[in-house]
Amino acid sequence: MWSDKETNRDFLNFRAVAATAAEVIVQADGQALSLGISGGWGVGKSSMVKLIRTELDEREGQDFAFVEFNAWLYQGYDDARSALMEVIGTKLLEYAEEHEKPTTRILEFLGRVRWARAAGLAAGVAGSAMVGMPLPGVLGGLWDAFRGMTDGDVTSDDVDAAKKAGKEAADTGKGLVGEKKERPTPPKQIQELRDHFEATLKELNVTLVVLIDDLDRCLPATAIATLEAVRLFLFLDRTAFVIAADDRMIRTAVRAHFNFDVALDDDLITSYFDKLIQVPIRVPPLGTQDVRAYLMLLFIENSGLEKDRRDELRTAICERLGQTWQGKRVDAAFVKTLIQDCPDPLAARFDLADRLAPTMATAERIAGNPRLIKRFLNTLSIRMSIARAQSVTVDEQVLAKMLLFERCGHKDAHASILKAVAAHDEGKPVFLTPWEEALRKGEPAQGLRPEFNSDFAQSWLALDPPLGDLDLRAVVYVSRDHLPIITPKDELSSEAAALLAGVLAIRSGIGEQLVTKLRGIPTRETTQIMERVLGKARQIQEWGTPPILHAVLTVAAVDPEHGLTFARFLREVPPAQLTPAIVPLLSDKAWARTVLSHWGEQDDTPVPVKRAITANASRRR
Repeated sequence: MWSDKETNRDFLNFRAVAATAAEVIVQADGQALSLGISGGWGVGKSSMVKLIRTELDEREGQDFAFVEFNAWLYQGYDDARSALMEVIGTKLLEYAEEHEKPTTRILEFLGRVRWARAAGLAAGVAGSAMVGMPLPGVLGGLWDAFRGMTDGDVTSDDVDAAKKAGKEAADTGKGLVGEKKERPTPPKQIQELRDHFEATLKELNVTLVVLIDDLDRCLPATAIATLEAVRLFLFLDRTAFVIAADDRMIRTAVRAHFNFDVALDDDLITSYFDKLIQVPIRVPPLGTQDVRAYLMLLFIENSGLEKDRRDELRTAICERLGQTWQGKRVDAAFVKTLIQDCPDPLAARFDLADRLAPTMATAERIAGNPRLIKRFLNTLSIRMSIARAQSVTVDEQVLAKMLLFERCGHKDAHASILKAVAAHDEGKPVFLTPWEEALRKGEPAQGLRPEFNSDFAQSWLALDPPLGDLDLRAVVYVSRDHLPIITPKDELSSEAAALLAGVLAIRSGIGEQLVTKLRGIPTRETTQIMERVLGKARQIQEWGTPPILHAVLTVAAVDPEHGLTFARFLREVPPAQLTPAIVPLLSDKAWARTVLSHWGEQDDTPVPVKRAITANASRRR
């Protein structure tokens, strides 16, 4: 299994981008800076942030204090502005203590942050009271006491409660804001907070790097509050903010935040966003070479190789990725040259990566997304484990190809493959064979069904291994996440299933006892039995007296309608597959006369067959 957690180990050759971002922070030389790491869900923004921190950690000559802040964790539980400032203050205190630096200013800064937090809490209390929600802590007690004194019936208990609540609020206020008797106005308080924060960083002689992640997971109010806290309170000299978020989500948050105040056009939103983010950096999308390398590195990571050896391979593969613009390739052949005596299972997985990468890079539902690639591999690993636990033999290459179609193919197309596997005696989706053969030769596939007529489906059909002639029952069994396996036999009663087995066992003549028993079951089930028997008949390439012919004639004897069903089937048999031996077996069947007449009129019907038809017609007269 592969963890979905962000990492500071480079699997995507992002180190060069991270190094550039780190250099921008260093070159800012203490000036306030904000970098935006942008990209869609799962493309590696969090890992990019980790790599930037690693790059800065390795720089010499400049001290950095790092704060990692995830606004999403505080959403619904705390005010984003206050939470961010308190996390920063706490981290700075830890940094000062670790490096034996003064802490007085930091403690004063934390005190002022707590005053801001208390003010925000009071606002929350007022809002809660208005909507009838429970009131938190001491301020809730104060509100309850005030409400008791304004209900028109003031008692001594109300007075005592008010005194107690007021004392508790005062005591708590002292803990939050210190011993000052005068409280400055909010603008002055904000400026003093900024001044103390700036003085704190100067005293510590450190550049604060705040890494803000998962901002695009937040509701608009939380996202905007976090960004505004950065600009209003904290965006000062000796600070750098690295903000990982999908810029599309942030722009949506800006629009939603101001929806009731002003109609914002795209230019205004862009202007607002640009004021928050000075240096935008987009996570590079993955192409085929990148996806192939990523798959191989994930396989290497879960191999039995030593960690140092895995790191050496990762470095070599990422270095090669940086040369692909020169025409160099990262493929199975290249990676195998890096591993002497490469284990066969690992080599097979490299081959699998070679085949899957082009489709995984372009398929709309994966599109080279690292998180989705990991999920794909984890699902593949789980299904292989299920197979081993139940002693089911499954080819991993075949399972991976089927899983890819399940993930990215049209749902109706996937369902049709499963139904074909269930209906075929040997579990083969034979209808895929002509399409696979044509597309693997680079020729157009004739007669593609609409649900298969897409770029993805056609590239998938051309992938190794071809599936049309493979038994996929084991693969379908361990992959039954979405659709149950229902075979034609499952739709029959126990009695009908036993009769079907008896019919298929006939080798000559018509089983009269079986005919009698078949007439005793519902017509619906005899129809299903006929369809099942005809399914096997379609595999016959020469029609003389194959055993399956006697099975079909037995079911046809049950009801004239079944005979007409067989007649329609025989009219579609290519005349070149006929031999004279079949004619006597059909000549006494009323439903077969039109079939024999049809064969007799066809130019490509073999002459011996035509003679047999004429001879049998003469005897009937």
